[in-house]
Amino acid sequence: MATDYDAPRRTEDDNAESLEELKSRREERRPGAAGLDETEEAETVELPGADLSGEELTIKVLPQQLDEFVCATCFMVHHRSQLAHTDDQGRMICRDCAP
Repeated sequence: MATDYDAPRRTEDDNAESLEELKSRREERRPGAAGLDETEEAETVELPGADLSGEELTIKVLPQQLDEFVCATCFMVHHRSQLAHTDDQGRMICRDCAP
């Protein structure tokens, strides 16, 4: 942002505004906040570590596909292209876990 150095500077008397004036000016500048109060705004914000025990997730779980395997070390599902080797016990190891 450019600064106009020729503009008159504000004095301390100009900075002495009431808190109510500053709040009202801030509310005027917020275009999308018409009709929202602080409690409605706070209800839409999720805090980290919030109690979500009453929430229920709905996800579609797919079975393991023919081109996938589960790594015996990290237990993650990988595509067959990530297979490093199969050990002597027949366990599949991914590239990330391979020595």
